[in-house]
Amino acid sequence: LTYAWIFNEYPTFVHQDNRRFVSQETGNLYIAKVETSDVGNYTCVVTNTVTNSKVLGPPTPLVLRNDGVMGEYEPKIEVQFPETVPSAKGTTVKLECFALGK
Repeated sequence: LTYAWIFNEYPTFVHQDNRRFVSQETGNLYIAKVETSDVGNYTCVVTNTVTNSKVLGPPTPLVLRNDGVMGEYEPKIEVQFPETVPSAKGTTVKLECFALGK
């Protein structure tokens, strides 16, 4: 399976950059330092790479709060690594790690 996200409507896909990341492990979309231009509807697209069939999730709206309250929480590092990661010599291994907090 591969995961992608549509922003507002097809064919505008979310492009990964230094603020946006799509986890190919969980399908989650991460956006750092949300900006006004990020406001809109996000739809997850899951593709079966064997059959090339696609399934779209329901649109999820992202809105900015008007009260300025962000909420504070303790810094936390989120990892979902297995205890061991087997790989073949010469292949590329990608480990996903996220730091959260304010």
